[in-house]
Amino acid sequence: MNERGHNAQASLELRDVKRVFKQGRKALEVLHDASFTVSAGEMVALVGPSGSGKSTLLHIAGLLEKPDAGEVLIGGEACLKLSDRASTALRRRTIGFVYQYHHLLPEFSALENAVLPQMIAGVSKAEARERAAALLDSVGLTPRASHRPGRLSGGEQQRAAIARGLANDPSILLADEPTGNLDPETADGVFAQLAGLVRDGGLAALIATHNMDLAKRMDRVLRLEHGHIVEA
Repeated sequence: MNERGHNAQASLELRDVKRVFKQGRKALEVLHDASFTVSAGEMVALVGPSGSGKSTLLHIAGLLEKPDAGEVLIGGEACLKLSDRASTALRRRTIGFVYQYHHLLPEFSALENAVLPQMIAGVSKAEARERAAALLDSVGLTPRASHRPGRLSGGEQQRAAIARGLANDPSILLADEPTGNLDPETADGVFAQLAGLVRDGGLAALIATHNMDLAKRMDRVLRLEHGHIVEA
């Protein structure tokens, strides 16, 4: 069955999310009543010092980790009481991820890396290859589509990772420092392509970054301070 996330655009909302980690006898509260909404078509930056909980927040927003309290809503529907199977299915068809380190599968080409998530979701190989080729073209990688990650530059690897993150046509994109390991010029180019894809597709995008120049180019900036979300 072919289930594409963009059949209905969705917003992302976190309500009063709390996350506590135990360190011996101590409890470290990383997130405290964190609340915000990212609307369809909106690009929102998430900033804060290292260790402030940005990655934890993204994992919770992406249904990869459950908070100790609070709720995650996608398209207005509460998600945290879903079964593991239902949560995985929702994540697969609705949410795309891009990380600081590309995490491409080294034994597969750039094209194959964008094909595989689609086939896992039940898309035919022919349709998956067609969409993967179109995505790689949109990030300027058509000439490198047959190359494995080891033969791609850092910027090319990250652009391939963006194509893979969008392979299943998600309505929500979560990115964790997607340009963090690139030089400034390459980072600027990769961000410009990511922003174009987000805006053209009307995604709800939450992007964690240390780069304030990039953050200021987004629609809003959320700052994570002492476990709270503050509009910057």
